[in-house]
Amino acid sequence: MNQFQSQVSDADLRVLRIYRTVVECGGFSAAEVELNISRAAISIAISDLETRLGFRLCQRGRSGFSLTNEGSQVYDFTLQLLSSIEDFRTNINALHQHLKGELNIGITDNLVTLPHTRITRALAGLKDKGPQVAINIRMIPPTDVERGVLDGRLHVGIVPDLKILSGLDYHHLYEEESKLYCSDTHPLFSVADNKISKAKLKEFDAVLPAYAQTPEIKAQHQPLTTSATATDREGIAFLILTGRYIGFLPDHVAAHWIRDGRMRPILPEECHYITQFSAITRKGARANLILETFLDELEKTQ
Repeated sequence: MNQFQSQVSDADLRVLRIYRTVVECGGFSAAEVELNISRAAISIAISDLETRLGFRLCQRGRSGFSLTNEGSQVYDFTLQLLSSIEDFRTNINALHQHLKGELNIGITDNLVTLPHTRITRALAGLKDKGPQVAINIRMIPPTDVERGVLDGRLHVGIVPDLKILSGLDYHHLYEEESKLYCSDTHPLFSVADNKISKAKLKEFDAVLPAYAQTPEIKAQHQPLTTSATATDREGIAFLILTGRYIGFLPDHVAAHWIRDGRMRPILPEECHYITQFSAITRKGARANLILETFLDELEKTQ
C-alpha cells in the first residue's frame, strides 16, 4: 500500500534528493562521491524509500544499476516536486526584494521620545527593503490597539503589557520607567525631597490615568488624592503643567520639560514603576510577508 498518504516530511525530501542523485549518477558508487556519504547509507536510504512507497525502484547488483518502470516514474515525480520547492524558494526571495502592500500599525501615545528608537529603526528597515510598502500608523489607546489587532484592522500593535490576552502573541520590546512629577509652578517644586513624605503627598491634587494599569502601578497611585483623570500621557502632562496637579509620567516624556526647568520628579526613589512594552500580533493570522519583515527588523534592533 502506498505510504505517502500522509504529509511529506523533511526526512522524505532528504531521501528523494538522494534518490535523484543516484539516478543521475547511474548508480550507488558514483553517487557515493557526489553525496559524500557511504554506499551503505545510500543503500539504506533507497531501501527505506522503497518500503515507504511499497514497490521496488531499481535493480542493483552484479548486472549493474537500472530503474524499474515505477522507479522511472518516481524519478520524474521527484524532479517535479524538488523543482516546485525551489520555485517556491525563488518566489519568496523575490517577494522579499519587491515587498508591496500595507503595514497597519497601532501605537500607544508618546513613544516617539523613547531613547531606544527600536520602532523607528524597524520601520526604516522595512522601508529600505520595501520602498513601495505603505505604512499606516494609528496613535490610539492600548485597548483600541489590542482590539484592532484582534479583529484584523491592524497587522501589529505596540502596547504596554497591562494584561495578557490569549488571542495575541507578544514580542517583548523594552521597559519604560515612570516617576511622579510636578511642574515649576507647583508648591512642591522648590521643596527638597527630604522634606516630603508620602503622607504629605495626599495634601495635593493628583491626576490618575483613565486606562488599564497593572496592580503594581495601581499601588503607586493609591496613596494619592485623585481629582482628575486623563486618557493618555499627554493629557497627564497637560494637567501637571498647570501647576495644580502631580502625576506619573514616563521619564522620556518628561525629559525635555526637566531640561527646561519646568518639571521635577518627586521622591524618585520611592515613587516610580516600570512598564513592559511589547509588539502584539494576532495568533493564527494569515502569513503576511510585510509583517514578518517588520518583526524581523524589530528583532535586529535588540
